[in-house]
Amino acid sequence: MIEVVAALIWDGERFLICQRPEHKARGLLWEYVGGKVEPGETKEEALIRECREELGVTVSVGDVFMDVVHEYPDITVHLTLFHASIAEGTIRLLEHNAVAWITPAEIPDYSFCPADKEINERIIQSIR
Repeated sequence: MIEVVAALIWDGERFLICQRPEHKARGLLWEYVGGKVEPGETKEEALIRECREELGVTVSVGDVFMDVVHEYPDITVHLTLFHASIAEGTIRLLEHNAVAWITPAEIPDYSFCPADKEINERIIQSIR
């Protein structure tokens, strides 16, 4: 099982999603910024590193929003999604194909990675 972290970054009523590069597994699907936890890293340290590598920003990591385990055909991931905010920097596309700021109501308009299904359902429930 691969430990993966991701950030739920809000800006008012909208939150940040990122579109995976076309050449990667699950290419062009949408996800939350983040990635694999490397040996010796805490989840929080991994999230800060991944946001710096992928978007060129420094994030402030908050509490865990939720975590899920998802089995893909090629890997099984334990995904921990943290509340986070951009502490420094301006978003740049260093890894992703695109980024978008969306409202919970817009979630159905995007094709997300399957591991994010439960997360998206919870985000929609939390605003009702």
